[in-house]
Amino acid sequence: QVQLVESGGGLVQPGGSLRLSCQASGSTFSIYAMGWYRQAPGKQRELVARTLNGGSTQYRDSVKGRFTISRDNAENTVFLRMNRLKPEDTATYYCNAATTESIAYWGQGTQATVSS
Repeated sequence: QVQLVESGGGLVQPGGSLRLSCQASGSTFSIYAMGWYRQAPGKQRELVARTLNGGSTQYRDSVKGRFTISRDNAENTVFLRMNRLKPEDTATYYCNAATTESIAYWGQGTQATVSS
């Protein structure tokens, strides 16, 4: 089993920044990918960014150039630096970990609100 604990959400003005953190614990040896998803009211949950054990990263087009995902393998922690935030970035952000057993684990979510 894997447990994920997120932090870093909050209320920021458009153009501001947030840094989300997610620390994994438990059977972390089985994790091969970690990432961030988000869900806004009335919308489907969508992939924001993810990183594989080999170091490759993926971003959805709308956040490229603004968001950066990074991972500290020693601490089993993944980060999401969100810069130049827009109101449409407002959502609950969920940390995700995928294991070699094809099981997905989710954090509880952290709210990011971008508003003036």
